[in-house]
This record gives sequence, structure tokens and C-alpha cells, in this order.
Amino acid sequence: MGGGLLHDVAMRAARLIKMVLLLQSRPAMTAAELARELEVSERTVTRDAQALSEAGVPVYADRGRAGGYRLVGGYRTRLTGLHRGEAEALFLSGVPGALREMGLEDAASAARLKVSAALLPSLRDASRTAAQRFHLDAPNWFKEPQTPALLPAVADAVWDDRRITARYRRGEDEVVRELEPYGLVLKAAVWYLCARVTGGASFRVYRIDRFTAVDPGEERFEREPEFDLPAFWGERAEQFARSILRARVVVRLSLDGVRRLPHVLDSLSAREALEEAGAPDGGGWVTVDLPVESEEVAHTQLTGLGPEVEVLAPESLRERFAEDARRLAGLYRPDGPA
Repeated sequence: MGGGLLHDVAMRAARLIKMVLLLQSRPAMTAAELARELEVSERTVTRDAQALSEAGVPVYADRGRAGGYRLVGGYRTRLTGLHRGEAEALFLSGVPGALREMGLEDAASAARLKVSAALLPSLRDASRTAAQRFHLDAPNWFKEPQTPALLPAVADAVWDDRRITARYRRGEDEVVRELEPYGLVLKAAVWYLCARVTGGASFRVYRIDRFTAVDPGEERFEREPEFDLPAFWGERAEQFARSILRARVVVRLSLDGVRRLPHVLDSLSAREALEEAGAPDGGGWVTVDLPVESEEVAHTQLTGLGPEVEVLAPESLRERFAEDARRLAGLYRPDGPA
């Protein structure tokens, strides 16, 4: 039997199984509905229903305009057991974009269908009602997310606990490492890998879009049972946020500026700085010593507070805001811009 014929047979078998599961999960379905779900013609649906009936599956066809297909006599298939990959994907089914990027969309769809078929009739609309009430949209506004080409290969290695040899960009150079990939994190539309260098003791974080090559090996590693991905990521994210705050500025803030500060700077650092600030002066303004990434970044961020902030130090940053104020005053003069 040729490879093409084998492929066709396998595809039809999978479609027949899916048709049974669809009919098991709902009271009845029209030919059009089944054709849409199975991505075939209504004529193919008719032939498939006949094939199932001949194979002993009690598929009944209701005639007429409101007719359709249903299973007779409470028939239940035993094909509802989840594969491991489908069960793992099911827990991620609320993040369809992430599933698609990791190459797990088909597994999650099959898992949801099998679970739906196994549920009591009164619960079979749970997936639909949940999907209409909760949705995760991870990417930032006004930014087109870019899926790293090597993400599916890395995701496969993560699921299988399989070591990989990865080549990635570090500055102007490329470095090759053998890694034990423990987990993936999607942060603000950017994918990260939490991994340990083979033979090493500590875990590191790598941006997937900086990988230039990934070679999954045959050797598996033994995962440390104590490793907690959410806890590890939370600790590293906080360390990173603090590590880039290498400069300091001193500002005076109005009450409105105090309220808005956590929205223009790192929120945790801003709140900590406000807690350490002294009492407001007679005009209600508060003097705050702020950690910032750089003078350039601080200028961009604090500009968002407008007249609700006055920079006291460093003098170079104060002068930049003074120049901004002079230019704005010229633009908004009653007789027009200077």
C-alpha cells in the first residue's frame, strides 16, 4: 500500500473518530454543522455516517429541514481517554495564541473534544460558556507579535525533558550551549526559556528570539522535582527589574503626581520610593528619591506627569525639563509659536 493511500486511510479514520465524538458531545448535529467541524463536504459527511453505521456505531439520520445526525440509545465510545500531550495542552486551552505558537493547537482541540464527550449532558456547554466569558490577549497594544521560528522545537524539548544544543546571540557573538529546558514563559509577547546548562547548578533565562539554531538530542534529563517555574520566574523578573535601575533622581510631586507615578515608572520601585518619602510640604507636594534606569529614560517617563512633577536633581535632568518648559511656553504663547 502506497504512502499516499496510507495517509488517506489514516486521515479518514481520524475524521470518523472525531465525528463520533462530536455526536457524543451534543444531542444532534446537522450535516452542515458536521461538515464545518470536520472541514469536509456534506456529501462526505453522509458517506462517513453510512460507514459508521455499517461498522456498528448507531448513527441515526433525522430527515427533513430540521434533521441531522445523532447517536441512538445513549451510545458511548471509549475513545475519550486523553493522551498525555492532549491532557497537558488542555490546561493551556485558555491561551489559544500561545498554543498556536508552540504547535499545540490541534492537541488542545482534540483534548477539549474528548473532555466534552465524556461530560454529563448538563455540563457539555462548559467550554463554550467559559470561552464567552474569559479570554487572554497577551501581546501589547500597537505591537505586532513575532513568533520565534524555533519555538515549536524548544516547546517539544520542554514537554519531553529532552536536552537541546542551542546556538544563540549574545551581544555581537554567537554562543553554543547544551541546555536542559525546564519551562517556557510568555511575557509581554516575548517568549523566554528557563533552562540549566548541562552539568551546571544554576538556572538561567534565554530569549527564544535570540536562538539561531536548536538541535534536540535523544538524551533526556532528570527534572528536579523542587523546581517551581512560576516562583523562579517571579524571582528573576524582580531581580531584572531592580538590576536595570542604576541611576537616581530627586523630584517633587503634586498629589496628582503621587497618584500617577506608579503608572509611568516601575510600579514596585515607585511605591517603595513613595513609602520612604517624607510628609507633604505646605502646598501638598512630596519630595521623592527615585531609582531609574538612566537619565534619558527618566526624562521620557517623567514627561508623562507634565506639570505634576518638578525635577530637583540631577541638575542636568532639571535643565532638560526647563528647556522643555521654555519650548512649550513658546509653542503656546497667545500670539502663536515663537
